[in-house]
Amino acid sequence: MDLGNLLGIWAHPDDDIYLSSGLMAAGADAGRRVVDVTATRGEGGSMDHDRWPPEQMGQIRTAELMASLDILGVTEHRFLEGLVDEDMDAPLDEGGAAQIAHIMREVQPHSVLTFGPEGMTGHRGHKDVCRWATDAFHREAPPGARLYYATYPPEFHEAWMERLEPFEIFRPGTPPMTPLDEIEIDFVLPPDVLERKLAAIKAHESQIEALLHVFGDDGFRAFMATEYFRLAAEKEA
Repeated sequence: MDLGNLLGIWAHPDDDIYLSSGLMAAGADAGRRVVDVTATRGEGGSMDHDRWPPEQMGQIRTAELMASLDILGVTEHRFLEGLVDEDMDAPLDEGGAAQIAHIMREVQPHSVLTFGPEGMTGHRGHKDVCRWATDAFHREAPPGARLYYATYPPEFHEAWMERLEPFEIFRPGTPPMTPLDEIEIDFVLPPDVLERKLAAIKAHESQIEALLHVFGDDGFRAFMATEYFRLAAEKEA
């Protein structure tokens, strides 16, 4: 699947890896420009304060993300400046909006990948990033550009949501559900790309231990084997 030059806009380290790393790797392999943007360094993401001290989480998660992008072959990454991840319900500083608009104007992407308005998981920071990315797309993206929101089909919900419920990843009403025939991107990862995605998500050691313990490598492969996006907007050519 050729999405042209690609811009991904996300809230925390690992959002991009779960939802779009196959598309990023495929784009990089094809020689397309792939620019990955993360609003925060995931400072609020400690799962174990003894093993992962909260005051070190920004550095830890930055290193994890850089390692995962290296595995995928993605060489352009931007953190937004001045934004801090506090908790799931805290808004992000509105200074992020202007930074994303600037990046959109500079990159001039063919395709933009981000969360939908529900934030995929219902977390406030995810919703803020969607709003900023959408506004920037409409103002700054070039003619013919397309904006895509991450989603899942009903079949994914049936296979995984009950098994994921104990981990409390998703707030009520999430993740989004889109009929398969309304999904624009239904990207089944080739085996080599899927293996790189597995290695990339495992680089986020501070975040995945519990999930990996329950599902193992094979479960993670099945969970991450397809990436889904719906078309949210298209600029007139």
